[in-house]
Amino acid sequence: MSSKQNFAVNEKRDAPQARPAPLPWRHWLGVGPFFLFAFLFIFLPSLSLFIGAFQDASGAFTLKNFADLSRPEIVDAYWVTIRISLVTAVGGGLLGFAMAYGVTLGGLPAWVRTALSTFSGVASNFAGVPLAFAFIATLGRTGMVTLILKLVFGLNLYDKGFSLYSFWGLSLTYLYFQFPLMVLIITPALDGLRREWREAAENLGATSWTYWRRVALPILTPSILGAMILLFGNAFGAYATALSLTGGFINLVTIVIGSQIKGDILHNVGLGYAMAFGMVIIMATMMTLYYLLRRRSERWLRP
Repeated sequence: MSSKQNFAVNEKRDAPQARPAPLPWRHWLGVGPFFLFAFLFIFLPSLSLFIGAFQDASGAFTLKNFADLSRPEIVDAYWVTIRISLVTAVGGGLLGFAMAYGVTLGGLPAWVRTALSTFSGVASNFAGVPLAFAFIATLGRTGMVTLILKLVFGLNLYDKGFSLYSFWGLSLTYLYFQFPLMVLIITPALDGLRREWREAAENLGATSWTYWRRVALPILTPSILGAMILLFGNAFGAYATALSLTGGFINLVTIVIGSQIKGDILHNVGLGYAMAFGMVIIMATMMTLYYLLRRRSERWLRP
């Protein structure tokens, strides 16, 4: 390269970059409802929780609400909620990944993918009282599947120790909306695996197992972990399903918060706000981890 060309390249590189012109205010009108919604239903409630967590029954400033978070029953509520969130996040993540793999890379007919995607879109939002009733009618003591197993196969699930109204019964119920959410989240990541990566690995003598262990899984791991973090947050904040199914017998933090805020026996609004603020911190931590993992995965999976 000649000295004149070098000078031109250096001059272009050292030249100040032009800043993009600011957008006219009317271009922001389309996203105005989003910011309004976020302000009314995210920022204001979070601010209310933060203020209420530092107030006693008379409205005076106090730190007792946060000190009470160390009480054994409250620590147990957080621990039970974290356990059920972990179990359903891992179980739903693995099951959802297997299903998404089957319809994207497993060679199944296209109509199977369409059917699974449609079901996942509906089931991932099917929760609360309808889901609890559906499982009671299916796997309750007099549920359809329970009676079929008992009358046809002579197997009584409840005599074997199973109970729909226990920790594992509630975990099974949560899986109904957890694995469809995993299917919706991880399918684009599986679609992002490029065919030439596998062809290059096979040309170098790699087996299918070697390709997945050395190429595909390292690329997909941030997406898988990020999706499981979202599943954890999805289960951690569930309330209506657990309350409708177990009647509050399982000590979940969301149920305890409801009892503290609107209960007749356990009624301490400030403590309920402090527990809810603790949930916000946990959820914010999960979302931060998800954001970091998503940025890492996008380096490989972006088109």
